[in-house]
Amino acid sequence: MSRSPSKPPARPRRVALFVTCLVDLFRPSVGFAAVKLLEEAGCTVEVPPLQVCCGQPAYNTGDRATTRAIAAQVIDTFEGYDAVVAPSGSCGGMLSHHYPGLFDDDPAMKARAENLAGRSHELISFLVDVLGVKEVGARYDGSVTYHDSCSGLRELGVKAQPRNLLGSVQGLELREMKTPEVCCGFGGTFCVKYPEISNAMVGEKSADISSTGADTLLAGDLGCLMNMAGKLQREGSAIRARHVAEVLAGMGDLPAIGEPERG
Repeated sequence: MSRSPSKPPARPRRVALFVTCLVDLFRPSVGFAAVKLLEEAGCTVEVPPLQVCCGQPAYNTGDRATTRAIAAQVIDTFEGYDAVVAPSGSCGGMLSHHYPGLFDDDPAMKARAENLAGRSHELISFLVDVLGVKEVGARYDGSVTYHDSCSGLRELGVKAQPRNLLGSVQGLELREMKTPEVCCGFGGTFCVKYPEISNAMVGEKSADISSTGADTLLAGDLGCLMNMAGKLQREGSAIRARHVAEVLAGMGDLPAIGEPERG
């Protein structure tokens, strides 16, 4: 008797958006862009109102007790969703790579953390690798260069995915940096602990960005973008910085990062 072919696994549909602190406080348009992209890909998107910081600042400074308390609340908040998606490789990496190790002495919590880790994704990777999105219906008339943020690239393997989707944006020209994968010097608390080193690193990055001749800088992490945008503005550069989700969602006409809101 012949066997019927097995059905492919169902795609995640009920998705929770992990907004991230920087998006919430400094660039809410990134969150709206993420929701638009996810809904256009067929997802039902919810934004849990009780979500808090992922705990990365405490984790980076070695405060494991505070990080565990924060992680426990995040785990509670995001249970029951098919997927948890963050417009940030940094926060996405925290959820998917570092939460389980916080609970090595608590098997029950470790299992819940591993469950969350398995459902957590960076936004662009989720669109391309999980949902199979190959193109977007956006337009952006300009040239862009793309910075590969450290966590997204090295922890989550986000490299080709944003470039593939940017290739479908009408009017957009991608101009690569010589070293797009080199750190911008932000590094969360690194820029606070070592400001001189951080400033030197972002200075090298701004020179690489400027050498492309692109008029817009894109990346997938707002912390990196704010750091690079600030340096470019202090140097008098006209290069604008935007989150890649904003351009992919057709929201590239918003004021750039660091620019005043239009009245």
